[in-house]
Amino acid sequence: MSSKKPSEIPVNGISTPLSSKHTINRRQFMGATMAAFGGALVSGIPNISYAAKGGNGGGGGNGGGGGGSTSTRNPLFIPPVVSASNAALQAASSTVDVGGGSLSTALAYNGSMPGPTFVASLGDYASINFTNLLDEDTTVHWHGMIAPSYQDGLPFNPVAPGTSRVYEYPIIQRACMNWYHPHPHGHTASQVALGLAGGFLLRDNEELALNLPSGAYEVPLVIRDVELDNSNNIKYSGNSSGFMGSKFMVNGTLQPRLEVDSAIYRFRVLNGCNVRVWRIALSSGAPFTLIGTDGGLLETSTMVGTIEFSPGERLDLLIDFRGLPAGTTIMLQDLNEGWDLLEFAVTRQVNLGDTLPTGTLSTIETLANPVVERNFSFDGMRQINGKTYDMNAIEFQVPMGQTELWRFTTGGNAPHPIHIHGASYQVISRTGGRGNMVFPWERGWKDTVLLQDGETVEVLIRFDGYKGVYVMHCHRLEHEDNGMMLNFEVI
Repeated sequence: MSSKKPSEIPVNGISTPLSSKHTINRRQFMGATMAAFGGALVSGIPNISYAAKGGNGGGGGNGGGGGGSTSTRNPLFIPPVVSASNAALQAASSTVDVGGGSLSTALAYNGSMPGPTFVASLGDYASINFTNLLDEDTTVHWHGMIAPSYQDGLPFNPVAPGTSRVYEYPIIQRACMNWYHPHPHGHTASQVALGLAGGFLLRDNEELALNLPSGAYEVPLVIRDVELDNSNNIKYSGNSSGFMGSKFMVNGTLQPRLEVDSAIYRFRVLNGCNVRVWRIALSSGAPFTLIGTDGGLLETSTMVGTIEFSPGERLDLLIDFRGLPAGTTIMLQDLNEGWDLLEFAVTRQVNLGDTLPTGTLSTIETLANPVVERNFSFDGMRQINGKTYDMNAIEFQVPMGQTELWRFTTGGNAPHPIHIHGASYQVISRTGGRGNMVFPWERGWKDTVLLQDGETVEVLIRFDGYKGVYVMHCHRLEHEDNGMMLNFEVI
């Protein structure tokens, strides 16, 4: 067992060692320029008032839930896209537009909810100067990024109110959609629920060679629930079990609407909730084309009618609007709650000659032959293997480059989305609960997997990035804050 406590890890000091595989000359990356970003993401849509046709999720004028059939739909907000090189990021209380000019106070990154979408390519060097303008400690955790421990935004490296720090690390992983959010112990749930989150897109040559939809045809979707007070301000009302808002938002927009062309679109989807599990489908009955998950592209695409995904999980989806006449509307629905999350409105006929991908999308190394098996029981609402989080304890050590099998079980109080820092993993089995299967959206590389009551989920994992102390935890954020988290060390 290591004698080094997590609290002794430097914030902007000496690096924990790189593996020989990923030893990198920092000067090479500081001088590098950003690779071209395949066109900017959607930059905005004119304001519009719209009477939605049908659907179960009309609700009140400010959106989300209820059985109304007529409501005002608001243009979907698209966060600004910024380079991850030499970027500035602030967390502060802000006033944000939650749709149609309706203002709300929230916690926001750079005054935006979600925060700016960072973009970088394999081989770039991320350098983000963060300032905490909140009235309590926070961190920025780069969820899904393979970053050194002291750059990972862990709870034992807090950023105090009124102070700044630089998060910087080389991009050493494949193309995928990651995201960033606070990770201060005891305050993660409230800070995320009040608005702090943003996307982080990574590119590489393998992805670019596929000529997937880009520019205005690639859209990030951060889907979450929300609660508003009587003054229309975002509020947090969670308890030890979790936070479940009575309304929904996509990209911080209540009752959102996106105008689309008769083309194929790529949607980079994040479940940004504290607790809620989404089960999405299209009102037209058309399938999604699933091309990727948390850790990037799948080996091949697959057609899926419904997808269930939990807080922290990401989806890379293609939706085909070709051949649909102008005036057609389709809803992205949540089948669990009966909400119409996002209206797609076909407004323009185009003929781009685009096609859905076939054949091999990506080459994925298959992990095999684990050296060690470890068992983790997620107990009640605050413990893993009977222990509550101790910030200064290292519960176990994992040798760098060693393939291991980690087995997750629970005695109740699910859902437990299991997130591991410092590496991606491969889900190899699920028994009990929802059936003896690994779902299509759980294949490829993952960093978060849903564990429901009565289930056992097994993953294969190998740490190839950095040595140092990381955490694993339940991404039901109130469970995390209550102590359903532990430290481990990669050695």
